Amino acid sequence: MNYENITLTCDNGIARLTLNRPDKLNSFNEEMHAELRDALDGIQSGRIPARVLVLSGAGRAFCAGQDLADRAMQIKDGKLPDIGDIVERNYKQLIVRLQNLRVPTIAAVNGIAAGAGASVALACDLVIATQSASFLQAFSKIGLIPDTGGTWFLPQRVGMARAMGLALLADKLPAAKAAEWGLIWECVADAEFAARIDALAGQLASAPTKALVRTRQAMHAAPGHTLEQQLSFEGGFMRELGWSRDYAEGVQAFMEKRAPNFTGE
Repeated sequence: MNYENITLTCDNGIARLTLNRPDKLNSFNEEMHAELRDALDGIQSGRIPARVLVLSGAGRAFCAGQDLADRAMQIKDGKLPDIGDIVERNYKQLIVRLQNLRVPTIAAVNGIAAGAGASVALACDLVIATQSASFLQAFSKIGLIPDTGGTWFLPQRVGMARAMGLALLADKLPAAKAAEWGLIWECVADAEFAARIDALAGQLASAPTKALVRTRQAMHAAPGHTLEQQLSFEGGFMRELGWSRDYAEGVQAFMEKRAPNFTGE
């Protein structure tokens, strides 16, 4: 598939997927969603030999959410668009793919992450933002609710009081405060951002991939389990990982007092 709204490269196990509509602040349209599904499916299938995915935005924004000028949002024959259908076809599919991806994910938030753009960032395993970046739940300003998993991610990350304030008041949240609140992993100086992303991507690309993904899955499953159920859930993953090549390599490297050479197997 020839991409016009995103770019995708993969080098040394690091896949870099960039939302590439800078003149529209990388807002989503139908074509971008189709390209994102194709790119993520390529990573999931192994056609793209990634060990980590870095998701970023071109230009001065990460993503401004849905492009309200997109053809899917237009009134046709006097009828308003079915936004629920758009959420089901596009945004649900995007979040599910990110959450189920076979490699760890990093959101590199270089500017404004608004609406669905903020939720897509929060769907990644690690969110790193520049000092000048910010997060915005703008839905209440146009009569909607936070979607793309926003009502799920926000209360889990920052608690109900802060989540409700962000959603109802639609105030910008600076990246530094987002890190302070625990919404994101880290806020770094703009000048240090690229180097920090490269370092984290390299670290995850050389890590035991299956263990990282199972960690994500176990943590997301925990709220729906009792402690006893979660202990059994962990046991199943530990059994699987205990038979993996990376576990054997990790133990051998520890015994030999050397750095492990993980392959993701």
